[in-house]
Amino acid sequence: MKQRDDMTFPIEEYQRRLADLRERIALRHLDAVVISDPENIMYLTDYQTTGYSFFQALVVPLDDEPFMITRAMEESNIFARTWVERTRPYPDTGDAIQMLVDALREFGLANKRIGYERNSYFFPAYQQDRIHTTLTEAKLLDCFGIVEQGRICKSPVEIQLMRKAAAATEAGMQAGIDACMPGVTENEIGAAISAAMFRAGGEPPAVMPYVTSGPRTMIGHATWEGRTVLPGEHVFLEVGGCYRRYHTAMMRTVVLGELSESMHHAQERMKHALHMVHKQVQPGMTVSDADNLVRNIISENNCGARLITRSGYSIGIAFPPSWDEGYIVSLKQGESTVLQEGMTFHIIPWMWGVDGDKTCGISDSIYITDKGCESFFTMNQDFTVKKDAPEPALLEFDEARKAKTQKSQKVQNIESGERP
Repeated sequence: MKQRDDMTFPIEEYQRRLADLRERIALRHLDAVVISDPENIMYLTDYQTTGYSFFQALVVPLDDEPFMITRAMEESNIFARTWVERTRPYPDTGDAIQMLVDALREFGLANKRIGYERNSYFFPAYQQDRIHTTLTEAKLLDCFGIVEQGRICKSPVEIQLMRKAAAATEAGMQAGIDACMPGVTENEIGAAISAAMFRAGGEPPAVMPYVTSGPRTMIGHATWEGRTVLPGEHVFLEVGGCYRRYHTAMMRTVVLGELSESMHHAQERMKHALHMVHKQVQPGMTVSDADNLVRNIISENNCGARLITRSGYSIGIAFPPSWDEGYIVSLKQGESTVLQEGMTFHIIPWMWGVDGDKTCGISDSIYITDKGCESFFTMNQDFTVKKDAPEPALLEFDEARKAKTQKSQKVQNIESGERP
């Protein structure tokens, strides 16, 4: 292991993670594991790249030094970022899986018990088949979750780093709220969020912010599409800030006009759910119990809304296409996972279908402490209500649009030989 002091965490953190992983490797009676999930590779080594669509793997033997297989271009990330000293790159004209097989043979693992992440997005079935048909002397076993067992509870240094992601989340959300007004496009709101996150030290998130307005808030996982926000409408915002690939996320709602009785009721239901989470969620509770706590509060509403999803999910290290660790653990019915100190969650008591045509949300990112839970955020949870959202913004937008249309018509007249 290369000793260095310029990684995301102190070298001792990576030594601990690797030692813990090897304990789990031994418990599963494996001789080595092939790790291909980009989040897991980063957790163990600090390696990251946007080029993870090309095959990459970290091989961790039980009793020998780890080594990495990467596309040749990505090998520079190993040298620049990680403690890994053994690397076997393959060229763009090469065969990534053959390189993996050759390296396993080179390091004496060809006839051993080898675990691999059968569920990895970036280790598709056809590549797994190649290993089974090529490395016939080895015994290949699914080791899904062997790294995630370490990731599920964040260490104190991880919690501190997630606070930096939270600062970017809050900065982006505040900028998005400030940008919401009649006549502004969803794109402009998204731009304000993104710029503020990055200025606050945030890095490219696994998912760009969700920005929807009016009737478009009813479309699941939609984001900006150029729609102009109209007076009296509401805007749904969900922002995930990122720092060193660690994320926190929050939902907020902006109302451009009077706050209706039903929307106020929705706001209070969600705030109550989050209040009860902070009051009751603690180590020893099952995730199913936590889900029921939130779900029952949201279900008891008189505005026609529903919680149509899980009520929360683990959050931490993420690469696109998602910022959540919900595949590790989610707050949903029937799950028996027990909450432990260091777990981190995005709690989402959002309400789909208020009055049948509106979706709104207030959410929180929390971490489990030895006695309960705490939020990463300090931002007010109430809907932002802009009763007197400035009409000049809408008038200015209309005038600009008219001027643009008139200019376009003049250009067309000139091109056609007509007088303007």
